Amino acid sequence: MPVADSVQLGENVKIFHPTLVNLYGCTIGRDSKIGAFVEIQKNAKIGERCKVSSHTFVCEGVEIENEVFVGHGVMFTNDLFPRAANPDGSLQTEADWKVVRTLVKRGASIGSNATIVAGITIGEFALIGAGAVVTKDVPPYAIAVGVPARVTGDTREKK
Repeated sequence: MPVADSVQLGENVKIFHPTLVNLYGCTIGRDSKIGAFVEIQKNAKIGERCKVSSHTFVCEGVEIENEVFVGHGVMFTNDLFPRAANPDGSLQTEADWKVVRTLVKRGASIGSNATIVAGITIGEFALIGAGAVVTKDVPPYAIAVGVPARVTGDTREKK
């Protein structure tokens, strides 16, 4: 199921390999680019002029505002207490858990292989380092790196 009919695509969205993605029930804003082997689930939102690089997973409950860069292999989560089964041994269904929302604000950049834990906000123009595990909110313009991610700088500082 590459690009489902339930996907809302803005003008000039570029999906580089439409047969190598899994997009369903999501919204993708105009002029955004989606790489190969990307999954974007129902009720996820990608803003305008974004780039979502290959091998990235954007789950239900994630909202990515305009002009955000998402590197290769970025993993979002939407459940703080994931379980396959209930205490009685029955398989969980959608009724057994609640989606925890995540927000990535305008102009942020997320490095390759970062993991974004559910329920956080990444501020405007923040930079998440490659391989970081983001477990709490990241302020606007912050540079956050490491496991767990910690703020180490400001994107407005001159290098």
